[in-house]
Amino acid sequence: MIRSLYYLPGKPVRKDIPAGELPKLLRNRQGLLWVDFVSEPPETCLPVLQTFKFHHLAIDDALQETHVPKLDDWGDYLYIVLNYMNAEKNGDAWETQVDELDIFLGKNYVVTHHDLPIAAVDETWESCDRDVRNVQQGADHLLYKITDNLVAGYMPAVEKIDDAIDQIEDQVFDRPSPRTLEKLFALKRVLLAMRRILLPQREVLNKLARDDYKVIDPKDRVFFRDIYDHLVRLHDLNESLRDLVGGALDTYLSVINNRMNEVMKTLTIITTLFMPLTFVTGFFGMNFFEPPGSLNSWTGTPAFYAMLAITLLLPIGMYIWMRRRTWV
Repeated sequence: MIRSLYYLPGKPVRKDIPAGELPKLLRNRQGLLWVDFVSEPPETCLPVLQTFKFHHLAIDDALQETHVPKLDDWGDYLYIVLNYMNAEKNGDAWETQVDELDIFLGKNYVVTHHDLPIAAVDETWESCDRDVRNVQQGADHLLYKITDNLVAGYMPAVEKIDDAIDQIEDQVFDRPSPRTLEKLFALKRVLLAMRRILLPQREVLNKLARDDYKVIDPKDRVFFRDIYDHLVRLHDLNESLRDLVGGALDTYLSVINNRMNEVMKTLTIITTLFMPLTFVTGFFGMNFFEPPGSLNSWTGTPAFYAMLAITLLLPIGMYIWMRRRTWV
C-alpha cells in the first residue's frame, strides 16, 4: 500500500496523490508532502522513490531492510533508519517482532518505508488526517511526531516484561522448575534484543538533537532532545530489568542448590545412621537361632537382646551426637 498526504496552507489536506503529480508538489516549498510505503515490493517503490531524486545507495538501503538504526546526511535530505520492537507474551513464551522504519526527510517532505504495519506510523497518520495542526509546523516536526510515537511504543513492552519478572520471582521461591529457567532465559533474550535497538537509536536521536542539519530547524532540536531523554530512560530501564533477570537467575540457582543440599543432607544422615548397623549385622551374621560350632554364648538369648539394644540405641546415639556437632 502506498498512501500520501499533502498539506498546503489555506487549502484542505489532500490524500492519495497520483505519482505523476509528486514532482510538481515537491517544487512548492510552502507545502508538506508525506508518502508512506507499507508492505510494498521493491519494484513498486523504486519508481516513486526515484521521483524524489534520492541517491541510489540510499534507495538500496531503504529497500533492503537489514540495517541497525543510523543517520546519513545527504545534504538536501536525511536518510534515517529506526527500529521498532513489539514483544508479546504467548503463554509462557515470548514473541518478538522487530521492524525497520526507513525515513527520508527533506525541507518539505517526509517519505517513510516499512515492510510491516507500525502502530506509531498509523497513529501519526490518523492524527494528521484528523487535525491539520499536526502538519502545519514543517517536515522536521512531523518527523518528531513519528519518532515520539515510535519510542512511546516501547513502554507497553517494558511494562509486560516487568510484570513477567515479578511473577517469575514469586515462582523462584515457591515452586521453581525447569520451566522457570526457560522463562528467565526467554526474558533475557527479549531484553538483549531491545538493548541492541536502543543503543544505536539513542545515538541517532542524539545527532538529531545536537548536530546542525540543513533540513532541521534549530528551534526544533529541543523536541528531538526530549525523545533522546526518553531513550536514555528506556535504556536505563532495560539495564535494570536485565539486572533483575540476572538476579532472579542467580536466586533460582541458589534455591535449587539449597534444595539439592537438603536432599543430600537427608540421604547422608540416613546412610550414616544405618552404616554401623550394617557393620554389626554383617559381623554377627544374625545367626541367633541355629548356633554354628561351639559359639553358643554368641548366639544365646542374652546376646540376642544385647544385639537388639545396640541396633536400637546406636542410631539414636549417633543422631544425638550429630545434633551436638550441629551437623543436622
